[in-house]
Amino acid sequence: MKFIKSVFQEMKAVTWPNAKETRRDTSTVVMTSVLFAIYFAIADFVILTLLKLFVF
Repeated sequence: MKFIKSVFQEMKAVTWPNAKETRRDTSTVVMTSVLFAIYFAIADFVILTLLKLFVF
């Protein structure tokens, strides 16, 4: 019972982000994902080009 009471106390202390914070955080995740995808696509292209240059 002590555990359940502490869970309820902790849940009362939790604050949820508002709509503005949620949009900001979501856009940060999307932009970071896009930047990583671009970076890895460029790195893959460069490595593939170098391999083709040296192997074939």
